[in-house]
Amino acid sequence: MRKLVAGTAAAVAGLAATGAAIAQIATSVPSANPTTGSTANLVAGGFGTKVVAEGLDPLENPVSIFRTYGYLEDNADPLARTRTEPDENTYVVAGDVGGPTAGYDYGSHFLIQGHENGGNKALITRINLDVNDPAHRITMLNVPAADDTTGLSSVDGSAYDPFSGELLFSMEAGANGGLVATKLRWSGTTAPPVVHLDGSVGKGGYEGVSVDRLGELYLAEDTGGSGVADGGVGTKVRQPNSFVYRFVPLSKGDLTRGRLQVLQVSTDAGPITWHDRAVDPGAARDDALGEPIRVLHAGAALQAQWLTIHDTEADGTAAFDANALAKAAGGTPLKRPENGRFVPGTAFKSYVFDETGDTDQAAGTYPGAAARGAWGAFLRLDLPVAGADAGTVRTIVLGDQQHNSFDNLTFLDKSTYLTTEDRGDTLHDQLGVLDSIWSYDLTKAKTVANGDARRLVGLGRDPIAAVAGGEDNEPTGVIVSDGATTAAGLLGAQDPGLQPGARVFFTWQHGENHTYEIVPPHGG
Repeated sequence: MRKLVAGTAAAVAGLAATGAAIAQIATSVPSANPTTGSTANLVAGGFGTKVVAEGLDPLENPVSIFRTYGYLEDNADPLARTRTEPDENTYVVAGDVGGPTAGYDYGSHFLIQGHENGGNKALITRINLDVNDPAHRITMLNVPAADDTTGLSSVDGSAYDPFSGELLFSMEAGANGGLVATKLRWSGTTAPPVVHLDGSVGKGGYEGVSVDRLGELYLAEDTGGSGVADGGVGTKVRQPNSFVYRFVPLSKGDLTRGRLQVLQVSTDAGPITWHDRAVDPGAARDDALGEPIRVLHAGAALQAQWLTIHDTEADGTAAFDANALAKAAGGTPLKRPENGRFVPGTAFKSYVFDETGDTDQAAGTYPGAAARGAWGAFLRLDLPVAGADAGTVRTIVLGDQQHNSFDNLTFLDKSTYLTTEDRGDTLHDQLGVLDSIWSYDLTKAKTVANGDARRLVGLGRDPIAAVAGGEDNEPTGVIVSDGATTAAGLLGAQDPGLQPGARVFFTWQHGENHTYEIVPPHGG
């Protein structure tokens, strides 16, 4: 199987001296944890984890109910408090970023995340990895209003844009979602303002966000569809209802003006598009169970193009519904393409994105549905040059009962990527196992990719998640990065397997809300 990046700067540097900055996953976790009781995380042989933040850790700059990393103090009963759900991580190495304590040395290594709680009370945080003092270890990066609202809900994806100097955060709240930005560096002791980009990037259920060398944004949308009827009988197979987008700024580094585009894929029969069941229920059924979606997932390279659905210079800067415009323009609907990353070493010409699928055993085992992405999938977009308006798309992994519900992904080296599962409690109970973090080899054929995959982590279940009626834990925010903040250091620009300083993190969401660093066999 492929390899895992060393998880500490010292370990990577030491290995690099011998010409190998990566460590093999020699012993895969043999099976997922069962859905019984409270269990520890299982990690591949030789690897370990260390906690970098816990749910009860205090915030450096608490305000009202915002006092800890993983919970809102909105209930006298600690077990009844709202979990903030820290989600995707962005690793940054930078000096003089500032914070709420004047003159304090926050170091230069930071792990940044948005939180997925709703109620207009989501927060964004920065773990100051070089700081040991609990009073300054975790900083809140947004300022709540007097009524405890933050203007944010369901914050999920994150990225750093070196062209604007901003941290980007996506909100997967459907028509109430969107993308926001805030400066990495503080100019005083108050967090920089959080700017909503609804008039340029639009409102949508965005999750994954990536920046390419041209300053363009690639966005994956997580907006699930409803089950379709087949032969007059309802099914758990869902109509694809999400899209992959690209935002092309008018000026690199200014995300307030530019063009939003949607990806359209075509078969020999024409473009694969979305159909309104109220107008044509048969066509809506075929979106999920017809021939076009089968061909999309069969593995052949299909023609694809970017279609402009909104241009600030022609359409203005009023907020707009990106999902509705994508449907009207003929974008290709997908089964919750939650995340995507550029393939290292391809000069941002190749982009791999996932589909989570239907997260229900009844959908996965429905006749023909597995071949149409019901268990999830990975697809690859290849362009002739970065920023090109046309290229090809092909499915490179098709999920199955053992490997499914793909969510976050990150590249370990130019031909290996990690992916988390997000099966949800329904599928956990149906199959009797919890989620995993998998390693996939990009060079393997679609027919053998699942058989070759290695399980890096078999996620456990903490005591809070294990209580009756509790929500199972989920692995999220997996990232491999050296933390570079320059355009030359963008994720996808270089091979992480050869980068000194590359580190691996993920979050054990729900329950106790722990965030971990993965320590490789050679790490300390």
